[in-house]
Amino acid sequence: MKKEMIKLLLSHEVISDEDAARLDSINDETIEQAIKELGFGKTEHITKEKILPNLETEYMGKEILCFRKVFSTNSIAKFLANHSADEGTLLISEIQTNARGRLGKKWEAPEGGVWMSLILRPNVPTARIGLITLATGVAIAKAIRSLGVDAKIKWPNDVLISGNKISGVLTEVNATFNEIDWIVVGIGIDSNLKLEDFPEDIRIGATTLNEELPTKVDENELIAIFLNEFEKVYDLYKAGEIETILKEWRDLADTIGKYVNITQTGGKTTQGYVVGINNEGSLIIERQDGTLEKIISGELRTVE
Repeated sequence: MKKEMIKLLLSHEVISDEDAARLDSINDETIEQAIKELGFGKTEHITKEKILPNLETEYMGKEILCFRKVFSTNSIAKFLANHSADEGTLLISEIQTNARGRLGKKWEAPEGGVWMSLILRPNVPTARIGLITLATGVAIAKAIRSLGVDAKIKWPNDVLISGNKISGVLTEVNATFNEIDWIVVGIGIDSNLKLEDFPEDIRIGATTLNEELPTKVDENELIAIFLNEFEKVYDLYKAGEIETILKEWRDLADTIGKYVNITQTGGKTTQGYVVGINNEGSLIIERQDGTLEKIISGELRTVE
């Protein structure tokens, strides 16, 4: 991870080739400070100063780092989370050159989208980790719906408009058996992009706010709305108000009641009707023989 950060600083000419060659001589605190300074640098249209007027949170977005171009905000967030970054620290990049989705899939993150990562430090049981992705989906869907668009949630980590994907979530965790050190939640929202901005294979089943709305979205305002919504649902998460979160998720779900095919890690597939989710965020499937199966994670596809 340290090598990745050195590569980032080198690409922005924050450090010299000579410094990079002496990797062991650069301590983590120096790297951390250099990254933060880079996050206070010049961007084209997303800035902390434009986000703050619409921000109503107590601690989400207390520190905001805005980058013009990085390889992955999640990677940087994980490095900072391993050091002194506070809960609620937000990293945003106008362009990501090596963004990742779930299961290591490449995530297209050109200019015109909202690409960001949040650092969280919840004091909750590790069994509750899976719920943070669902809670994030609720916040994203509500933020998008505030723009007048009927956003829905697809288990486990996508937000849809009319069945087409507009947003995804990547959650990464550092935890022991019974204690969470940090959670990094990566969020991507296809805002002011055109479908032709994406490779052909990604256009199918995708949409953007630019396609759904008559005018461009103020991305700074959208980020603030998301943070406002996320802090509310995250406070419920920390307080153990799981049923409240699950009710909101069910109200926004595009998945419940549908016949689906789920491919799990290792290639196992399950087909059946989605009957709900449990208190850990796992999907409950009723198979054709009437038996129920709990699905912790997997790739879901609706079967027409």
